[in-house]
Amino acid sequence: MRVYSQPHRFYCGIDLHARSLHLCILDQAGTVVFDRNILARPEAFLKAIAPFRDDLVIGVECMYAWYWLADLCALEKIPFVLGHAFYMKLIYGAKAKNDKIDAGKIVRLLRGGNFPLAYVYPKGMRETRDLLRRRTYLVRQRSALFTHLQILNGQYNLPPFPKKLSCAANRLEMDIAQRFADPSVQHSAQANLAVIDTLDTQIGKLELYLTRTAKVDDVQTFHRLQTIPGVGKVLALILLYEIHDIRRFASEGNFLSYARLVRCAHESAGKVVGSGGKKIGNAHLRWAFAEAACLFLRSSERAKKWKERQRKKRSEGRVLALLAARLARAVYQMGRKREAFDEDRFWQGQVAATQA
Repeated sequence: MRVYSQPHRFYCGIDLHARSLHLCILDQAGTVVFDRNILARPEAFLKAIAPFRDDLVIGVECMYAWYWLADLCALEKIPFVLGHAFYMKLIYGAKAKNDKIDAGKIVRLLRGGNFPLAYVYPKGMRETRDLLRRRTYLVRQRSALFTHLQILNGQYNLPPFPKKLSCAANRLEMDIAQRFADPSVQHSAQANLAVIDTLDTQIGKLELYLTRTAKVDDVQTFHRLQTIPGVGKVLALILLYEIHDIRRFASEGNFLSYARLVRCAHESAGKVVGSGGKKIGNAHLRWAFAEAACLFLRSSERAKKWKERQRKKRSEGRVLALLAARLARAVYQMGRKREAFDEDRFWQGQVAATQA
């Protein structure tokens, strides 16, 4: 966990909401010099902090509405730090809780050098990253509709679909709705198919736009990621935008922890008492590496042989987790050294790790 510990003349903690925010400002001695609820508007915020602009730092808990405030502070050259929501336990542990109390706790964490930092993703690539996440959401919604069609088919004990539902031509050829005798079930299937067709169109448009955008932002890294067997344009985009700058991670361990690919042990009195922190990290990056591991297994014969050997000692889920972590290490080194993926080196490292 990284914390912000730089000294300032004034410290500002903000309990931020979509339409309002509560400001609490302390001086170096810890005296409250401003404590008020205001509208979440740039002009109201700048007016409130105007008397304390000399050596002021702003601290905000990470929630969905922080973008505008980070951009405003960058424009006004005001130091801005984002608090990691899962690490800020002090806010949730109190007996009483309201905006004023929360803002006061945030600013005291900031002044005391215990403010847990989250990454302030920069404007420019941030918007494309959010669009990629939206594309992933739409893909999952489409998958859920395919699953429901399979459920309908199973509920009435009908023969399996002869072709893949993911192909629009196959869906049209099979005339799926007419497989069912009841009109209500037919309408249910037709509703699913109509939404799937719409999602296909929207996802296709998003993917075309995103691949063009990536070539502007970081074309070299984009192409290097595609040298990993099985990783195509869309998955390379997700990895590119979720990682952003590999140099922000001091070590492989930090990167794997951020990607939720390592377990964090809990110890007391020299004994391991379990593990935790499973939700701390980037869930989107965790999914991307899990997907990369599955696609890598499909594309690499050496990976398939390695999986068969590992299955004798571990469950399939554990094997995929190991491969995802190994791919994450490779991506970290690729980013640091600015090199393409080398499968020979990848498996040499795997053999060494297995022997160790």
